[in-house]
Amino acid sequence: MICDMCGKQGARVRITTRTVGSGRSAFLIEGVPLIRCPNCGESYFTADTLREIERIRKAWRKVTVAKRVPVAKFKGAA
Repeated sequence: MICDMCGKQGARVRITTRTVGSGRSAFLIEGVPLIRCPNCGESYFTADTLREIERIRKAWRKVTVAKRVPVAKFKGAA
């Protein structure tokens, strides 16, 4: 795949989880395709992926399933 940022061959699709919102309205979107280029180091979403994230964000109460998720706080140095 050709990278949209640097134009070089080698970009790959990686599947990631995206956090959306904050506080009580925060939720996760699993299985989001992310383009990652080993040549320039850029990671980006396609326009279609961003449109789908926005669609899910607008309808999150209808499309999400409640799950328990353990959470840890990072206490290391910055």
